[in-house]
Amino acid sequence: MKTELHKKRRKYPRNDGEGKPRRLQPPVFAAIDLGTTNCRLLVATPTPHSFSVKETFSRITKLGEGLIVSGELSERAMKRTLSALKLCAKKLEKYKPEKVRFVATEACRRALNGADFVKKVREETGLRLEIISFEEECRLAVAGCVPLINRNIRHALVFDIGGGSTEISWARIDEAGRVALEGTLSFPLGVITVSEAFTGKGLSSAGYRAVVRKVRSYLEPFEEKHAILEAIERGDVQMIGTSGTVTTIGAFHLDLPYYNRSAVDGLALSFDDLAKAKRRLEKLPYAEKVAHPCIGPQRADLSLAGCAILQGICDMWPIGEVTVADRGLREGLLLDLICSENGRVFGNAENEK
Repeated sequence: MKTELHKKRRKYPRNDGEGKPRRLQPPVFAAIDLGTTNCRLLVATPTPHSFSVKETFSRITKLGEGLIVSGELSERAMKRTLSALKLCAKKLEKYKPEKVRFVATEACRRALNGADFVKKVREETGLRLEIISFEEECRLAVAGCVPLINRNIRHALVFDIGGGSTEISWARIDEAGRVALEGTLSFPLGVITVSEAFTGKGLSSAGYRAVVRKVRSYLEPFEEKHAILEAIERGDVQMIGTSGTVTTIGAFHLDLPYYNRSAVDGLALSFDDLAKAKRRLEKLPYAEKVAHPCIGPQRADLSLAGCAILQGICDMWPIGEVTVADRGLREGLLLDLICSENGRVFGNAENEK
């Protein structure tokens, strides 16, 4: 039988055999990304070059549902999201992270009651959400994708098709492999806003073409400013997509029997692959989309809206291939926390000089 004294001794660190105490456990960091469509949690500990995941959580809450019409977050959407955030809070109790950052993006930025919802979240869950700017969202999304960037290419074009908006980031990679933002763009088309703008369970051919044209109209001034097409002609641009749209298309393209992050993250899809996947999705009956293990009921009515936005981006910048990233804002949040702990911050072109 273990004595009370023995139990007390176990609270102290054991020695390594040479009289030196073993190292304490590494610190735990946590990040929450609350978007228009998803609520995502990531808990991890730092490693020499990245981090080791302890727990992840993701739930589709459609916080921005109905926002385009009412201008406010609906009671039903807030209730769904609060339920997911309460689960996040419960998971965090287990880890007691040393540093955290919890952010909300487009839905809370745009909604008239966005700040009130953030206050309600703090009162009911204890989680302190921060509504961040789209520039900060872009910076963090690119930071999360850094491990996928080919350092032999001098530029990366990173896009994030969200529920209420789409963000574009133009990043430069220097000779030392450091990544710096040179330009960001946000436009108010996302999978929820597009799907809600059209009736039925999908886009008509005319509606699809209209979305593609609208996307291009938002991108043209950004192209004029940054001359991305010139860099593409030099073979000097990598396109990276970080969103549910591209990960869903990636899994659908691979015909996975269930979603597998390791198979999708970092997958290179040619524009021909994207076009074939889009045609298959178009022909797939709605009931089969709902039953599909990599689409499901919560993305069945969003898939073609995402394809239309993606096609507008690909038509504007014919790079020929997109790297699929099952990573982004929450990974960027975590890496940012770890970097700031070490006195380094991933930044834009101005503060990298």
